[in-house]
Amino acid sequence: MSPDIQMFRHRFFPASFNRPKTVFTFRVLNNFLLDSLECGTSAMNYYSKLWRMTLEHWRQLKTMRWHGFGHHSDNPSTGELALFCPTCPQPGINVLFWKYTRSFVMDGNFKAEHLHPIKLFNEVWLSDGLGFMVGKDRYKMHLAEAADTVEKSSCNNHQAVNQANAARHKLESTGIGGVACVRHGCFVPHSMVDFQKGKRQATCTIPHSRVNHASLADK
Repeated sequence: MSPDIQMFRHRFFPASFNRPKTVFTFRVLNNFLLDSLECGTSAMNYYSKLWRMTLEHWRQLKTMRWHGFGHHSDNPSTGELALFCPTCPQPGINVLFWKYTRSFVMDGNFKAEHLHPIKLFNEVWLSDGLGFMVGKDRYKMHLAEAADTVEKSSCNNHQAVNQANAARHKLESTGIGGVACVRHGCFVPHSMVDFQKGKRQATCTIPHSRVNHASLADK
């Protein structure tokens, strides 16, 4: 049986009958027919619509494949969908044993503000805690358990302290921060967090503990 007939039986329409590599499902073709008849949608506009609808999922699939999770059922664990600095020493990867030391720096951006989502049920986390950002559930649990003390400064109009104590009820996060290697500026996987009220000590302890854990694991 020819490849095109096999695809037709599985409700796939091949883009080419000679060595086809791209197929369309009958369902998407029927949907395009309705859009074209009722809305006058051209094939190019419908393609752009499909591209926008599947962009995030396609990026997620590519990320999974790039990190070796494309062809087996193992689920990635914490930070495994992000790469650490390829130049910094990593025993077993680019050095045989510990010969050099790694240096890190913690910094944040207080301009990256994020409002509370209007429809929370529409927020879908495709790689929660698997990349550079700390998992939201673990982060919220840490903030709930950590004691928050109001810092007072003897300086006049100290911006960092004032921002940490300011009330931001409309914002889900007031900035973003994390840990990066000093020499090359590459972020450490699973070490980025959202600032809730400025640069608090409780916010910075998770990235710091993650770096310590990664360094001890390499040893």
